[in-house]
This record gives sequence, structure tokens and C-alpha cells, in this order.
Amino acid sequence: MNEDELFAKYRATGDLRIRNEIAEKYLYIAAVLAKKFVGRGVDYDDLYQVASLALLKGIDRFDETKGLQFSTFITPTITGEIKNYFRDKSRLVHLPRRVAEMRASIKRAADALVSETGRKPTAKEIAGKLGVTEEEVLRCAEAGGVVSLDNSVDGGKEGVSFHEILPAADDVFEAVETKDAVWSALKTLSEAERALVGYRFGDELSQTETAKRMGVSQMNVSRMERKILQKLRETLGKSMVE
Repeated sequence: MNEDELFAKYRATGDLRIRNEIAEKYLYIAAVLAKKFVGRGVDYDDLYQVASLALLKGIDRFDETKGLQFSTFITPTITGEIKNYFRDKSRLVHLPRRVAEMRASIKRAADALVSETGRKPTAKEIAGKLGVTEEEVLRCAEAGGVVSLDNSVDGGKEGVSFHEILPAADDVFEAVETKDAVWSALKTLSEAERALVGYRFGDELSQTETAKRMGVSQMNVSRMERKILQKLRETLGKSMVE
């Protein structure tokens, strides 16, 4: 059974034995990427655990019908999870206690909503569950400048993450033609949209910091970001077909 058939069967059945079979085939990528981050104050075993969990989540999210190879998809996804782990670990301790507690509440609410709905919740849904405003959820999620590249374009409803769109610059598994398609897609963005992409995913600024740079509100940045990622998704989808 080839890769696409394995993923199709897993998506159809949800059989964990199939997921584990897929994971065993690609654990070497988790191991390679974990080793790249050794020597930064975190043990290899911890990094490997983060990478392995990212691999399992990636298997659940991967859609073989989009035309990407799994290695192309999972490498930047794992890399992003490891980087986010380092950023969370180093920055969370500097957050005010109230913000840190709210971030923990947001995570618990998000996990609960995933269990209830089977998909990643939107900020609005999390806010409703916690009884706070959507802006407060976004502000606390962005606190400390932590940028999650694993958020989907359309609130988790069959969206794609920025990692699926923009390959890592040092991704040895990335095909040249995929990179070409990505940069061609970026050229379709306006100057302001490219600036936002640069701030958010190049400089890794928070939405609040990006808003200050661009002279707009944080909510405006959030809306622009969703629009940009959706536009890139549609552009890349067309290029893959062509």
C-alpha cells in the first residue's frame, strides 16, 4: 500500500494502527529535526517528544488529495512546533500572572472544544466558552510575541496552516518546484499584504507588534492575515492543478 493509500485509509477509518504504521515510517524526520535543536538548553528526549507529537498531529491533519508529499508537509510543521516550544518555554515565564493564567485557560478551553466539535476552535468560540471578549483571547494568545504558525486559515474548517504554504528556508525535504509556486503566489499579494507576511512570519512579530508597525488595529491585522492565507491557499491550489 503506497503513501496516499495509507492516508486515505486512515482518514476513512480512523484506525490507530494505520496511523502508527505511518508514524513509524516518518519518525526519522522527527529524530533529525529534534537533533538540529540540541544544545539550546533542552534535552534531546524532550525535543524528540515534541517532534513526535507534532508528527502525530500532522498525520491527522494531512490531506493527500492536495497534491503535497507528506515529507514536504510535515518537516516545516515539526520545525514550527519545536520553535514554538522554545518560544513558549522562554517567554511564558516573563508574562504577567493574569495573562499567563488566561493563556492556560485558553488552552484548556480550546482542548475542550476540540473534543466537543472534532476541529480546532476559533477565537470567537473560545471567548464564548470563557465568557470573555474575542479581543482578550487574541491579545493573550499573542502575549510574549509567540506566533503560532500552526493556525489554520479559516478557523480550523478544512483550512491550511502557514507552514503548509511557506516551506522552511532550510527544509532539505522541500521540492524546488513547490518553493517556486510559493514565491510566485506571494507575488500576487499587495505591498501591504507582503509587509504583513514579512512582519508576522519573517520577523515573527505578534499581531499587536505588527499592527503598530503598520499603523492599524490588531483586529485588522488578524482579518488581513486570514484573508492573505486564504488567497495564498487558492493561488497555490490553482498552480498545483496547472
